[in-house]
Amino acid sequence: MFKTYTFPSVFESNNTDLRNVSPDLINGLKITHNGEGYVLGNLALTEGISPHRNINAAPDELDYSLLLKSGLLVANQKLGNPLTVTTGFPFSTFQLYKETATNLLNTQHIVEYDAATYGGGAKKNVQIDIDNVQVIPEVIGCTIGIRKGIMNVSGNFFVMSLGYGTLEGLLSTESGIVQRTSLSTYGLRYAVNLLEKELAKQYYLELKTEHQIDAAFMKGVIFLNRKRIDIKAIRDKVLRQYYEDVISPAMRKAFNDNDFTLSSVMYLGGGGAMYPELVNCFKQEFQDILDLEIAHEPQSLASRGYCINSSQLNGGVKSTSVGLDIGNASTIVSVFDENNLSTETSIPAEY
Repeated sequence: MFKTYTFPSVFESNNTDLRNVSPDLINGLKITHNGEGYVLGNLALTEGISPHRNINAAPDELDYSLLLKSGLLVANQKLGNPLTVTTGFPFSTFQLYKETATNLLNTQHIVEYDAATYGGGAKKNVQIDIDNVQVIPEVIGCTIGIRKGIMNVSGNFFVMSLGYGTLEGLLSTESGIVQRTSLSTYGLRYAVNLLEKELAKQYYLELKTEHQIDAAFMKGVIFLNRKRIDIKAIRDKVLRQYYEDVISPAMRKAFNDNDFTLSSVMYLGGGGAMYPELVNCFKQEFQDILDLEIAHEPQSLASRGYCINSSQLNGGVKSTSVGLDIGNASTIVSVFDENNLSTETSIPAEY
């Protein structure tokens, strides 16, 4: 039903001549912005020295603009023009950034990129036309993805989006969300920083960036001083600590006993749902209260929900609908699979 394209949310300035260093555009993103060249995503990880990104950056900051251009470029190469785009922010910054992001998106974009990185010739300019734009809370994107996506869930449910920068959650009912239950707190970054501190007690981390530590966190292995170090045990420890110190208290504050009478299921989305140790923490706390489910392809759940929302803005036209999740760890672009465009999705006017 969907095709998703994912690249790490990192960048670094780079004006060197890079030719045939990547197999395709998604792995060879090199953008020119205000006369300066930047490598992004996987290309930044392979060709860069210290690839980085600010956490929860404002829409008018450099890294957001670069990731936005890259995401729109990927979508344009797949769908052409014009595009209808939905993106989002955590509840904690949504009201602050909504208007700025909408204005930034809702214009004609000229993206200059270097196709030589993947054997596509030299620098190229592409004009990207935007038809419609909507900015919604990230967890609402997850809710739409659960209700109107592949899972097609009805009834009331809790949803938790376990992101890198923030963790979001709320109770969703058939008639809409329960605003009082919305929560927004520290994301997986909290656990990654704990792991970094644990490692620093024993090893010299060689000036590794936060995103390089996060990549090792995901793999469960880090290479330091030419040694392969298994960090799964430390990762499990800090994930439990993160749950006990941050997640559980936030949910106790947001969800009351009456909320648990309205729903008996909780869905987990976001990259954090990929860690069994973290999922087990949820299971232990709610084993007698809720059924716990991991959403289908949890990492791209919000992006797919955004894409469904775009098709609603489009009057049901899916061929130009885009979901753009500019996350702190990964940027994910979702479009409808052209081979399944005949599948209609009914979407209510309200979330």
